Amino acid sequence: MARQRAIYQRIADELRADITAGTLREDMRLPTEAELAQRWKTSRATAVQGLKVLVNEGLIVADRPRGYFVRKRRPMVYRPQAEFRIPEPDADIFRQRIADEQDSREPSQKIEVAISSPSKTVQRRLHIDAKTAVAVRRRMRSIDGDPFNLNDSHVPLSLVEGTDWMSPEDVPRGTNRVLAELGYEIIHSVDEIMVRMPTPEESSRLALGPGTPVAEHIVTGYARRDGRETPVQVTVNILPGDRHVIIYDRVREGESA
Repeated sequence: MARQRAIYQRIADELRADITAGTLREDMRLPTEAELAQRWKTSRATAVQGLKVLVNEGLIVADRPRGYFVRKRRPMVYRPQAEFRIPEPDADIFRQRIADEQDSREPSQKIEVAISSPSKTVQRRLHIDAKTAVAVRRRMRSIDGDPFNLNDSHVPLSLVEGTDWMSPEDVPRGTNRVLAELGYEIIHSVDEIMVRMPTPEESSRLALGPGTPVAEHIVTGYARRDGRETPVQVTVNILPGDRHVIIYDRVREGESA
């Protein structure tokens, strides 16, 4: 005979089903802890335990003292293949990508530039050692003032020192165009996408709620030098799972788009 699930699990099951069915919609307030305890003839602590299951699953958020609400989701469309697109003159690339999706929300980004030692992730992909200094452009990208993703690019310092790539402002023509002007045009990129839970630093920077996974999208860009492809840039994108839809367009070889 199957063992009956604990009351807190059944509370979570019922609320989850209501969210899935649309009975409880985005931004709707859930029954209070006291109401759930009364309905299930259990303690308030057990009701809280059931609600915490859904918080950890990322389905609801706690907004004290107002209560628990169904998490609101309005994801950004993220197209990795847009990396090679030539931006419009004097266009903020992030703003342009939001506009391309006919998204009326207001994008913005905060840019910081630093010189640092490369992480193991960057060392492996750029084929450099820990002693090679790299330039890093760290971007916090927001929509309507809410942080949406992180975009950190790493390039050997020797390639870009003293150039616009090091500017802590937006570069309208794009930093990839700057690399091309320096003789390092990216002609090939390798995309790696991994889904995981965020680090404490990522959770803090992105104001992530409990139970929110992220997609880590690592892009290694290659330029042709001396007749062969050489890695010149590694970009690490951190994309919260509740704020993004990743779309790839693929065309069969020999066919036109």
